[in-house]
Order: sequence, then C-alpha cells, then structure tokens
Amino acid sequence: MVLYTSPFPNSFLSVLHSFSWGLIFPCYWLADRLVASFVPTTYEKRQRADDPCYFHALCIIITTPIYLALLVASLPFALIGFLLWSPLQSARRPYIYSRLEDKNHANGATLLTEWKAAGNGKSFCFGSANVCLLPDSLARFNNVFNTQARAKEIGRRIRNGASRPQIKIYIDSPTNTSISAASFSSLVSPQGGDSTNRTVNSGIKRTTSMEYKGDNSGSNNSEDSREDKGGAGEPNEGEENTCIVRINGEDNGHMSDTETDTVNGQAHASGPAEPSLEGDAELSKTPNHKQKEGDSGSLDSYSASRESLVKVRVGDGTVDQSTVNNKLLYKASIMKKTSVRKKKHTDETFDHEICAFFPANLDFLCLQEVFDKRAAEKLKEQLHHYFEYIVYDVGVYSCHGCCSFKFVNSGLLFASRYPVMDAAYHCYPNGRGTDSLASKGALFLKVQVGSTPQDQRIVGYISCTHLQAIAGDTTVRCEQLDMLQDWLSEFRKSTSSSSTANPEELVAFDVICGDLNFDNCSSEDKLEQQHSLFTHYKDPCRIGPGEDKPWAIGTLLDPEGLYDEEVCTPDNLQKVLESEEGRKGYLVYPTSKNHSSSQKGRKASLKGNGRRIDYMLYTEEGLYLEWKVEVEEFSFITQLAGLTDHLPVAMRLMVSTGEDDP
Repeated sequence: MVLYTSPFPNSFLSVLHSFSWGLIFPCYWLADRLVASFVPTTYEKRQRADDPCYFHALCIIITTPIYLALLVASLPFALIGFLLWSPLQSARRPYIYSRLEDKNHANGATLLTEWKAAGNGKSFCFGSANVCLLPDSLARFNNVFNTQARAKEIGRRIRNGASRPQIKIYIDSPTNTSISAASFSSLVSPQGGDSTNRTVNSGIKRTTSMEYKGDNSGSNNSEDSREDKGGAGEPNEGEENTCIVRINGEDNGHMSDTETDTVNGQAHASGPAEPSLEGDAELSKTPNHKQKEGDSGSLDSYSASRESLVKVRVGDGTVDQSTVNNKLLYKASIMKKTSVRKKKHTDETFDHEICAFFPANLDFLCLQEVFDKRAAEKLKEQLHHYFEYIVYDVGVYSCHGCCSFKFVNSGLLFASRYPVMDAAYHCYPNGRGTDSLASKGALFLKVQVGSTPQDQRIVGYISCTHLQAIAGDTTVRCEQLDMLQDWLSEFRKSTSSSSTANPEELVAFDVICGDLNFDNCSSEDKLEQQHSLFTHYKDPCRIGPGEDKPWAIGTLLDPEGLYDEEVCTPDNLQKVLESEEGRKGYLVYPTSKNHSSSQKGRKASLKGNGRRIDYMLYTEEGLYLEWKVEVEEFSFITQLAGLTDHLPVAMRLMVSTGEDDP
C-alpha cells in the first residue's frame, strides 16, 4: 500500500485547491471571530469581572459592525471558492503522511534501536488524548479558546514529556514505603559527564543503587548494572533512556537529613536548570501558561510531585545533549517493589498511576479532535521534534466518501517513532446531528517495530477512532463499533504478508485507542458496555460491564472548572484527582436515572470515579503464538491541564518472547 504524502495526486490540483481555499478563508475566519466574540470562557469572564468599565463590551460594540460588513463583502468570493473547492474533494486523499527527513531535528529518534527479538522482550508505550482543537468559536462551547496557541503548547508538552529520561524509584522494603519525595526532587541525570555521575552517586550510594540506561551513558553502564538487570528482570529492551533507583530498605526506606542535603546540594552544584531554548520571552496567550509554583506543564518546574517523572525542556534544533543534561533537574516516581513483579496494589499485576507527565519513551500517540487544519500544522511541527512519522489531516470533505456533507475532517492524528507500513481510513456513514458534519471514522495503521534474526518483520497494528458523541445515541455507537471490528479485520487481512520473497510477519501487538464517548458505569450505556468488542479486546481499567477497577478514574473533566487555581496546572490537577473528593468536584460523573445531569451539588451517591470515555484496548488474538503480551503500566495524565477538557491516557505493553525466561 502506498502512503500518501500529499493531499492531491498532482500539483495542479493542489494549487487549485489552495486558490479555492484562499477565497473561502476570509469569510470562514471572520465568521469564526464574530461568533467567538460572543462566547466567552470562564477564564475571560473572571478577567473581565474586575474591569469597572467593562472594556470588552465596548470592543464588541465597535468590532461587530466591522466583522459583519467584511463578512458580507467576502461572501461572493467564498461562494466562488466553494464551487471550486467542493468538487476537488473527490480527488482528495484521505490522509497526509509526514516523515521527518532530518532525524537530528527529532530528540527522540536517536533513542530507537532495531529490535531483533533476541532478548526476553520489549515494551511499547501508547498514548491517547482528545485535544479539542476545533475552530475557536466552537472550542469555546467546551470552555477552551485560542486554538492556534493551544495546538503549539499541546505539542510542546507532549514531546517534552515523552523525550525526558525515565527515572523510577523502587522501594525494596515490603513493609515501609515512606520516603520523602523532596529527597529525589533534585536528582541530576547521570546522563551527563563522568564527574557529574561520580558526584551524584557518591551522594546516594549509601542507601541506593543506581542504574541508568541511555544512548549517552557510554561506559557508565557498569557490570553491576548488567548483573542487576539480569537478576531483577525489570529493565528490558523497551526501557530506553531509563534511570532506575532502588531503595535497599536500610533505615526503613528513609534517607537521612545529611544524605538528603548531600543529594540536593550536589544536584544544585552543577548549576541552575537550563532555561528553555524556545524563546520563553514570548508571552503565551493561553491562561495556564503563566508559570506558578507547581506548574510543571512545560517541564521546567522545581517543585516535586510524588508520582511524577519529569525532564526539563530541551530546546528546539540541534543541541549538545550531554552539555544540557549536566544542568537538568529531574523528578522521579516512587514505586514499591514487591517479590516478583512490581506493582502498587496487591490486587493488580501492573503499575497504574495518575501522572503529571506523558510517559518517557512514548512510542505511539493517537489524538482526536484535531479538526482545525492550521492547528494541525502547528501541532505536527511540534510533535516532529520527537516523533519521526505522523499521519494527519485524516478524513473526507464535502459529500465524497460519506452519506452527508462534511465540513471538517475526522480530527484523528497519529504519531509514531516507528515507520508506518500501511494506513487506511474509513468514515462512519451513520453519524447524526452535529456529529454528521464531521467525517468521524477510524484510522488503521500497521507499523514495523523490528525484525527477527531470520529477517522476518515484526509488526504491530494500531487503530484510532472517535465515536458518536451525542448522548442517547447508543445504537449509533454500537453500529460504529461493529464497523470498527469489521474494518480492522479487513485491514489486517489486506495488509498481511506471507510469501517466499516476503517472509511471514510476526505480529507483536494489536491496540485500539480513541474517544468512544461512553463509559463503563453509566446505566444509559449498557449496550456499549456489553459490546462484543470487549470479548476480543481487553480494557486494563475494566472488571466487567458496568464495573471499573477501583483505581480507574474518569477522563472527562467538568469544563466549568478548567481554569480553577486548584486544577489549572498539571501538578495541581494531579493532586486533586488523587483524592476522591477532588474527583467529585472536577470530573464529569456517569449519568443515572436517579441523578440529574448537573454536576453542581452532587457530592454523594456518585457511581465510579468519573466518566471514563477515553479507552486503550489490546488483544492477544491474532498475535504470534509463541509471544505473550501483557500490560506493564497504565497512566492517567494531567500534563494538558487547562488545554483540553479530557485527560490523556497511556499504556505500556510488554511483549515477552520467552527466549531468555527462566
């Protein structure tokens, strides 16, 4: 299958499309600005409440006639442009595949190594998020605004979080996990020079053993580290650029004040944190970008968070990584280590947490609601600093390919550190109401993640989708889930390869990500909860229909509270969601016939921990029989606090080959 790198098959159609859109855009922009001026967000309302003259009302009175006059004047040109633009959509391709040619531009690209499936396994990390990048006038109905600035900031936060070193702290003591997070809030990365490594290790080696794995570590991976890897069995080929700190259990897991001071002192001795090289002097236009205490959304905060993994922002372009890392400060996650497997709760076999940052070494990213094309370009530009391969502008327009007229695309975007081999898109033909105006559908991708010593390709399948959103459209969503399964089955059959010239491929994973717009606890979503999809694919957060695991939380935030001081930064939102009372105040909860839909005043008898409508599913069916796939980590992420009304989710899968298993 040929991957489409441009929206049209020839340059003439591309030029004609650009010309037609140039005629339409002024009318589109003016209409968007006109509507947006009458739909303020709660952040803007709070700002204007302190204005005695109410200057904004005066601006509306002056600008509205101007917008209307210009809008009327641009309508004839927009009509001509539309008559050219609409028929061109029949020749438009369903997506654009963008590959970063200059790999030095991507901070994360150099971390990848060819997986030969010769070890005991490899982990792959998947992320999914609904980012609400609608035209500004429509985004305001979800209480978010300034779509273009948000797109750039969302991309920066995602790639900064994913490109940081992975630092984990495991506590060996089975009885005591108390340890001051502040003791590790200033750990300097051992990725720097030898002198820095010796300084840090001398400060903490009395109570910990440290192992660091990364491309810049050089000879720092000692024989002790290799022995520890073989003995504990925790690090693996998938944990690239990882720093492991283990507490031996001496002093009941506590570090003495002297040792704490030593660690912090040695960390700060290397100099202050490297400032952002991306031009912090530029004032951000979104409300939560002002750095406050605890605001580490852009990874340059000094405050410590117990569950956080963090790397300070590295600048755009080519930067000497070893030089920068000598000055970087990191945070670490503290995890209790149990007998054989690491886990935080005795009732679960994998790590799960509410994390302030996207997982380190994120391999695949599925985004929804990237509807605005200009915002998609800005987002793609930022993500290309980490992801080499991106599929965006997915969907169809006008009446071509679907039953009704489509004004915007599907809003799906896929980013990967591994090469995309095949891609296919299908539009759901049964959309209703306002959802029918967007070409919502499913994007199917096949990626190559390695090869065997026998030169057989190791591949994985990833599906990204966004279902009908209107409440009560249960049958529509069930039909879309049926189509999703059928299309995925067809895609796998059409892209599978088995011949003498092209050896049979080994399938390592099959994952479905997306905003399914139903939760597992609402009484109104019983049909979706019992769908056959969940018999073939596993949901790590789900016990069964109507029942989630106790640690699973909702992913839909109450839009009215997005800009409250308690939740407007990643660290603050993380702390709020870690408490049951905090979740009741800022998450949308499952609907029930016994409760009204209003969030205000509902503090009791709420079912579950919020509406979890963003899913990550995986299956063991159709994979290579000799391998085993299991969840290693699952995270609810708060790094996009104030930028969207959804919580991103992430899942790390371990593909075990079993060759070196005892």
